Amino acid sequence: MAQGRRVERVASLIRREVSELLVAGIKDERVAQGMVSVTRVEVAGDLQHCKIHVSVYGSDAERQQAMAGLQSAAAYVKGELSRRLKMRRTPEVMFRLDRGLEQGTSVLGLLNRLEEERRARADQGGASQDGADAASLD
Repeated sequence: MAQGRRVERVASLIRREVSELLVAGIKDERVAQGMVSVTRVEVAGDLQHCKIHVSVYGSDAERQQAMAGLQSAAAYVKGELSRRLKMRRTPEVMFRLDRGLEQGTSVLGLLNRLEEERRARADQGGASQDGADAASLD
């Protein structure tokens, strides 16, 4: 159980440090131009590898450029993690694109559109109902 807590703690530290690096450390313009944020970090139980899931706000082309920039910065990120976390062995860093936020935004947009359509139908039904009531009063 202590091993699991250590892995979680290391993942949390890596997430914090990589988030800071995204703001101030990585100078690659491909990464800097897009809004990149760390969504989660998965660290292997043996602490040899870690997958850093990132969300990139922008077009598909901007996402691809940002991911290419992150892949090329992986060695730099590993070196910075080694220096900052002072671990005996720093895990290999791999960046993965997380489309969860993008999919969530898409679902919210669909729900909002459905709600607008429901309201529009209710308004149309209410208007025809009012006309029927006025006709029956005559």
